Amino acid sequence: MRIAVTGTPGTGKTTATNLFASRRAEADRDEARPGLEVIHLNSVLEDEAFYTDIDADRDSVVADLEALGEWLEGRDDVVIESHLAHHFDADRVAVLRCHPETLADRLLERGESERKARENAESEALDVILSEAVAEHDRASVFEIDTTDRDPEGVADDLAAVAAGTREPSAGDVDFVGYLT
Repeated sequence: MRIAVTGTPGTGKTTATNLFASRRAEADRDEARPGLEVIHLNSVLEDEAFYTDIDADRDSVVADLEALGEWLEGRDDVVIESHLAHHFDADRVAVLRCHPETLADRLLERGESERKARENAESEALDVILSEAVAEHDRASVFEIDTTDRDPEGVADDLAAVAAGTREPSAGDVDFVGYLT
């Protein structure tokens, strides 16, 4: 099983996947099954220097998706977490979403610039990552999870439902385009 957890920066991917994985590991230990390993792809990108350039204007790196894909080869029973996760093979893709105003507030609280917060909020309103996920995966394997005003435990519950196959695919259910008007 390979689950990609993706979404615009600030939607809660890292927090929710860590909570999901710790719960899953406990349950798997109780049932003597191996757990799902969480791969924080942004950490791999930095640790392995899997980037082709540094974008000083955006204060970010340009990921080498080919190198990341090669690094991921042969890794199964994983949760791949990153705003890039949907670019890689996965059985199911959870796209975390957040209202753009809330998203911008979260990003500013963690020290991002006004420009970066605004850019990410606009990307969220335009469904950029959702559109990419649907284009790269079968629509039936894409699940939107709205994290606006939700606690991480509830989001982790939704991730568990995606992993278990008890949640219906839901690409296109969340709509934040009104933020742009």
